[in-house]
Amino acid sequence: QAEEYFECCPLLQECILSGIMSVNGKKVLHMDRNPYYGGESSSITPLEELYKRFQLLEGPPEAMGRGRDWNVDLIPKFLMANGQLVKMLLYTEVTRYLDFKVVEGSFVYKGGKIYKVPSTETEALASSDLLTGAPLCWSWEDL
Repeated sequence: QAEEYFECCPLLQECILSGIMSVNGKKVLHMDRNPYYGGESSSITPLEELYKRFQLLEGPPEAMGRGRDWNVDLIPKFLMANGQLVKMLLYTEVTRYLDFKVVEGSFVYKGGKIYKVPSTETEALASSDLLTGAPLCWSWEDL
């Protein structure tokens, strides 16, 4: 006889726990009040749903392509390549539904604008923020 578990409005921790239970032969039912899965740490797809969620009147521009080609994380997730979380994801076999990818860029939304976070030495050296912060480092020993 299999045990059954019920999960309401699952967050990341509950999803991980239910994945482990499922791999071990338990039955798990997920229920969520949102039209998307994953609570506050979910990914919104298609892109049109993201525009609706943030009440943007105009839809995404045509230049962005098909909406279903986009998954936008409400909370971006970074994993260490050989960390415990990756090992657990492999164990629970959710990797069938995930794609691991090297980060190509990181962006910050601040003051109504989107800024690229420097991620290479070349980008960091070209950043004007480096030049404004460098004098602080140079004069640190004088403090």
